[in-house]
Amino acid sequence: MPLNRRFVLSLLAALPFSGLSKAALAQRTPAAMEGPFYPTGAMRFADADNNLVRISGLVRDAGGEVIILKGRVLDRAGAPVARARVEIWQCDVNGVYLHTRSRSQGGYDDAFQGFGHVVTGADGVYAFRTIRPTVYPGRTPHIHVKVFTESAELTTQFYLADHPLNASDRLYRSMNTAEREAVSMRFGPGADGPESVVDITL
Repeated sequence: MPLNRRFVLSLLAALPFSGLSKAALAQRTPAAMEGPFYPTGAMRFADADNNLVRISGLVRDAGGEVIILKGRVLDRAGAPVARARVEIWQCDVNGVYLHTRSRSQGGYDDAFQGFGHVVTGADGVYAFRTIRPTVYPGRTPHIHVKVFTESAELTTQFYLADHPLNASDRLYRSMNTAEREAVSMRFGPGADGPESVVDITL
């Protein structure tokens, strides 16, 4: 289900985002492995928009704490990148992915879209309505992110800032301090619930 006009306008009104230093803009978003549960087209719901907590035709919303994840896709000079396709995918509230190998474990929340995408406009803005990432066996909570442009492709992962499991996560520990900051989600109050702003620098 597409996000309503009021929600989209409220996101745009919050931009440009404040609190980002020049050093943060210069830090490229670190790449990370895609992982084994990137859903192919055949695995995805027909409704694959940027609202992962409501699937078209279903009455109930997905389980979990609903959040807003938003930001901009930028080039190294800090300029917005238009027509970038941003995808996210993550496990549901039960720690199960929208993937045949993961779903075989059972217990998947069929009201959770599991995968979504959006294409940036001239301002480089992306926005998703999803759930706060939950613990997945052997990993700290995270959201997978993939960005496609005409000349580049980036796969990365976003993490909950200061989560106690970060310290024991192999992928998180492999990054330096600046790289960790570039992919950390911190939440504040927003018009549609808790929201986190994470810019993606290519």
